[in-house]
Amino acid sequence: MRIRPIVAAVSGALALSALALPAAHAADARPKAPADVAGALAAAHSGTGVSAYTAGVDGEPYVLDASFSNVKVNNGKNIAVGTTNVVKVPVSFKLTHGADVNIQASDFVAAIDLYRGSSFEASVWDFSSDDATCTASSSTVASCTATVSIDPLFLLNEDAGAWKAAGYAVAFNGEDPNDPNLDNVGVAVTDKVGAFNLQRYSKLTVNAAPEPVKKGKTVTVTGKLSRANWDDSAYRGYATQPVKLQFRKKSATTYTTLKTVNTTSTGTLKTTTTATVDGYFRYSFAGTTTTPAVSAAGDYVDVQ
Repeated sequence: MRIRPIVAAVSGALALSALALPAAHAADARPKAPADVAGALAAAHSGTGVSAYTAGVDGEPYVLDASFSNVKVNNGKNIAVGTTNVVKVPVSFKLTHGADVNIQASDFVAAIDLYRGSSFEASVWDFSSDDATCTASSSTVASCTATVSIDPLFLLNEDAGAWKAAGYAVAFNGEDPNDPNLDNVGVAVTDKVGAFNLQRYSKLTVNAAPEPVKKGKTVTVTGKLSRANWDDSAYRGYATQPVKLQFRKKSATTYTTLKTVNTTSTGTLKTTTTATVDGYFRYSFAGTTTTPAVSAAGDYVDVQ
């Protein structure tokens, strides 16, 4: 069962099981993130922070004086994931904290959580970064970097589209992460610090024939637009999508659009055009929120 590391230390052996909420199993047997976070996080969303060692509600963590800003996920670009390779996503952020918060402590954790849903608390599915590496620029500000690993094994097609980012920090303050006195543990969450599209990696092929061809004769251009299917770990055709047929003269450096062709129900493409001069034909897809843009490598045709 997948455990969401909401307020858990994510490096080494640190784990705050008392604050992690087990995920429920969905009907499709894929483990899901919880519908809401542990009650201990409620104070972290109350607004202004408090001193790092101010006691909170009995039996719950106090609000840690820390916040996240200038968060960049994947250098501001969308994230495309295929069917097999784990995608390593760089994240960076500025961490602002109280002077009495020791961010260099071995049991202090700052991380970024990427999630699908309306908010961090109501997320449907998520991936958390490793423990961030932070470099202090002053006694209360640090620049931090981390990496989020996205494994397609844990994705379904329904996960493609809009995602958000949240930052969270935990100060254990010397408590045993496996059996802490929660009154001495600080937690901070800064939600909706970023937004991006998580996309199903796309592929596009092209073949122009015959080769060579006489000037003025018909060239038939075929191809296929496919994308990662996270439900079965294969690439499947992307149906009824507009794709541009483009041509580049042998001596040119840019492509010109000749026409737009829609893919079939299986993602295939087929159209004809007239041969005029030597050059390269390709298909080009503009992309959607769930699928990145892609262009096929040009297929050269010798016109005689």
